[in-house]
Amino acid sequence: MQNIESTLGYALGLNYYDKTCPNVESIIATAMKNAVAKDKTVPAALLRMHFHDCFIRGCDGSVLLDSVGSNTAEKDGPPNVSLHAFYAIESAKKQVESSCPGIVSCADILALAARDVVVLSGGPTWDVPKGRLDGRTSQAAETKSLPAPTFNFSQLQQSFSQRGLSTEDLVALSGGHTLGFSHCSSFENRIHNFSSTNDVDPSMHPGLASSLKSICPINNRPRNAGSNMDPSPATFDNTYYKLILQGKSLFSSDQALLTSPKTKSLVSKFSSSQDAFYKAFVKSMIKMSSINGGQEIRKDCRVVN
Repeated sequence: MQNIESTLGYALGLNYYDKTCPNVESIIATAMKNAVAKDKTVPAALLRMHFHDCFIRGCDGSVLLDSVGSNTAEKDGPPNVSLHAFYAIESAKKQVESSCPGIVSCADILALAARDVVVLSGGPTWDVPKGRLDGRTSQAAETKSLPAPTFNFSQLQQSFSQRGLSTEDLVALSGGHTLGFSHCSSFENRIHNFSSTNDVDPSMHPGLASSLKSICPINNRPRNAGSNMDPSPATFDNTYYKLILQGKSLFSSDQALLTSPKTKSLVSKFSSSQDAFYKAFVKSMIKMSSINGGQEIRKDCRVVN
């Protein structure tokens, strides 16, 4: 368990910074605690940011890079324009740099921060393998390969398996949807003109559908209209899976987890046992965050060296 071999062959280690930057984990944990104290939306934002980072070119911090000149970076690609709380990573990086300059990658800071915010939201903890390098390429066009909230089961399965992640990883990592808020655009396909025969997705609970329709009208919609992902959007729990079984999840991609016997049984298992969900989530997070990429250790997370 000491080293997790990646597809690109270099291994991550649990003790990677023991000699070079021994306080790195406590520095990041403190930075996250301060950020979350000021803004309770930080955990959902950073968990999603880490996920979106790892799904493009591996976990290489490429999502943190700013667009430069004619290159539009990942963070400005359509699925990422709603990402926020980059400042929390930058603040942690600044503090890490003052303690041990040039040692810790932005990609590792993001991976550790994602774990810390799950813990701060009442979720499980785990040992994060470290030693990622930061990537030098970030292209908005590549973000179209991120799994979309409108995906059906086979599209989801393909997206995850292309990255070496299993069906169980898919169901466990989807549990991250227990945190945060979604804009109307991510679920309006289910509440307006769903199909030629149904205006609303028939798999959605009618009460939820009508309340979402009033929050997200077709015309004259308030700019940041949307809905919390679940009734306890700042708490990392297994409510998400219970909602799926009640037809009360927001995204097509959530409801799609009931369309395959294997994923349906995992949804049932995680809805009845938070402990089983936590164990599976931890295992899948370690696996996902070990997808490697990257070439350098950035001095500033927003620009290549």
